[in-house]
Amino acid sequence: MTDDGFRSHFVTATDGLKLHAREYGDPRLPGPPVVCLPGLTRTAADFHPLASALARDPLHPRRVLALDYRGRGLSDYDPNPDNYSVAVELGDVLTVMTALNAVPAVIVGTSRGGLITMAIAAVKPDAISGAVLNDIGPVIEIDGIARIKTYVGRAGSPAGFAEGAAALRAKFAGEFPDWTDEDWLAMAHRTWRQENGHLVPTYDQAIARALAAFDISKPLPELWPQFDALANVPVMVIRGGLSDLLSAATVERMREHHPGLEAIEVPRQGHAPDLASDDVIARIADFVTRCVAARG
Repeated sequence: MTDDGFRSHFVTATDGLKLHAREYGDPRLPGPPVVCLPGLTRTAADFHPLASALARDPLHPRRVLALDYRGRGLSDYDPNPDNYSVAVELGDVLTVMTALNAVPAVIVGTSRGGLITMAIAAVKPDAISGAVLNDIGPVIEIDGIARIKTYVGRAGSPAGFAEGAAALRAKFAGEFPDWTDEDWLAMAHRTWRQENGHLVPTYDQAIARALAAFDISKPLPELWPQFDALANVPVMVIRGGLSDLLSAATVERMREHHPGLEAIEVPRQGHAPDLASDDVIARIADFVTRCVAARG
């Protein structure tokens, strides 16, 4: 257990790469754990406030796993960037969940993590007890993809974390207008790490190739069959009020497909909400409790 309240586990993927996961809470706790899946270039560290709160909940403490996909965080980088795909990462997630005795689980998926969650529902529905889709749905707005393509793979190496925080603020202040200096500095510490005296990104810059297949001049394929695979489990969708990736109209269509859908809109945050505020954490904690109770 680290001073930050989690343990690190390393699991070998089917092709031999080492995959990293953080574990919060007591592994002996009954009921499905919570598995947190980050965005395209993000890491397990993004879920630290949420995971810590869920693990330490005085009434319903939970075991929580937060994963680093291949090429992110403390997981191995892949020598073949073509493997930075939802299909390969889906297999990795299931491998880690199985190895760490986390099947079934309530899955919290941010952006890319939500796509993987829907894919799991389609191929292994019994692995999911409930799903939280953070700023992602079956319809992905092309404007959001176009914006993401402008910065993925271009993280650079700032001279220090303060400089990195300033660069992040300059680029993303429109998505997070209420973030404080401390928020931007914390984001910088999750975006870069110290290595041989320099700051380096916490993800493989070759992941930019994962976006190369997106032709922003054409509509993206819709994922309603994958979303509908979640029909038999509780689902929560969280939308940033300033999101350009998940529209309010799509959330309404999701309600029609899943009548029990619980929807939250986080005001004055874009893609993707940070899941760090007390009210959002409380809503997710209540949702997880209901998912566990629904399984009996």
